[in-house]
Amino acid sequence: MRAPDAASRNDGACSSMTRRQAVFAGFGGFCLCCLPRTLRAESFAMEEVGPGIFQRRGPNAEATAENNDAIANIGFIIGRDGVLVTESGGSLADGQWLRAEIRKRTDKPVRHVVMSHVHPDHCFGAAAFSADKPNYIGHHALREALEARGEYYRKRLEDVLGPEKTGTVVYPTQGVKDGAEIDLGDRRLRFTAHATAHTPCDLSMIDSASGLLFTGDLLSVGRIPSLDGSLNGWLKEIERLKGTGATQAVPGHGPVRVALAPALAEIDRYLGTLRDETRKAIAADVSIEKAVRTVAQSERGKWDLFDDYNARNVTVAYKELEWE
Repeated sequence: MRAPDAASRNDGACSSMTRRQAVFAGFGGFCLCCLPRTLRAESFAMEEVGPGIFQRRGPNAEATAENNDAIANIGFIIGRDGVLVTESGGSLADGQWLRAEIRKRTDKPVRHVVMSHVHPDHCFGAAAFSADKPNYIGHHALREALEARGEYYRKRLEDVLGPEKTGTVVYPTQGVKDGAEIDLGDRRLRFTAHATAHTPCDLSMIDSASGLLFTGDLLSVGRIPSLDGSLNGWLKEIERLKGTGATQAVPGHGPVRVALAPALAEIDRYLGTLRDETRKAIAADVSIEKAVRTVAQSERGKWDLFDDYNARNVTVAYKELEWE
């Protein structure tokens, strides 16, 4: 792991970002500009994207007191023997909302809660399920990442939501080293621990019954990817996702069910452009301050939040690629 959090790493490096934007970038990249502040988490709805699979689409936004940091795609799978939560939400309040949605549909026990990576919008709802005593599933490096960043994230989220909504840092009880399987009785969930990519601790999952691939933020549709790990590693893991055999996916952000191949092609194009143009800038001795204003500008208009996070992505990519 390179640093405790992306915000402190990049706060002074990118002149085009405000200090407040940089802090929220450490949360995984969410922006205030695309969501009315009056939108509340309770206005969201679950969509059944496959038999027994329910998902909620999160908006492209930052954490606000009104939305409870409910900005990621979250949901659950109902199996014969119990429930698996695919993502827990961005706060205790968001996780409580999700748990109530589960109880509207089944009284089966919540046996597993997946934490796809370290960013708060995907894992800070985990505390809402503590009474269920579930198995918390994460990448084997997630505990280390949470130990380094979790308290920082909690304090920043508490500043926005208040302590009663924020929740506590929850650590995985099952760390996936390479792969693992969970049996819900009538379906199996197969997990893959990825090399450093979007973050140092990305976990994906395939449901045997539907064939759906749950990517976490390794796949973001419509919202610009947020680089908080390794650019070269992310491009390699995209190739790995292509080889899973899945045709449909649930991304970390965007529509709750998408065709996998075209969605991967979009993110592959952006990350490839980011890599190639950053390499050219380094070779031409272009400073990082200039690079953040020039690299990957052809992608503007193709992604939500481009102007808020492309500069940060260039900063992270430059620091990685200058040592190749």
